[in-house]
Amino acid sequence: MEIRDAHFPGRAPLDAYGNGGFRFANMSHRGSILCVPSGIYGWNISGPAEFSELAFQRVFEEQPDIEVLLVGTGTDLHPLAADLKDRFREANILADPMSTGAAVRTFNVLLSEDRAVAAALLAVD
Repeated sequence: MEIRDAHFPGRAPLDAYGNGGFRFANMSHRGSILCVPSGIYGWNISGPAEFSELAFQRVFEEQPDIEVLLVGTGTDLHPLAADLKDRFREANILADPMSTGAAVRTFNVLLSEDRAVAAALLAVD
């Protein structure tokens, strides 16, 4: 048996969130997710205190195809640290923190408009 990191290749709208996970593309994932142009990945982050440049490495790797990053910070809004905001600015990525629910809804709208959007979403209960 081969165990791989959770990954859905390609872009897909998010159908639901809550109960500690997300539903998309007729699948579900328990835990946080990172939605970037190359696909949807399981994201081993459980809270805003874990946000770091390393946590967003895949976003920076795919920077040429990302203009806006929606950061779902859980049930409440948590601002990004100044050094992380600076790093996103240097990469020409507008990083916008908001509650996970607002980030999911905004991601779906921007995705439907074929915008260069990515999302980093903390799972909520």
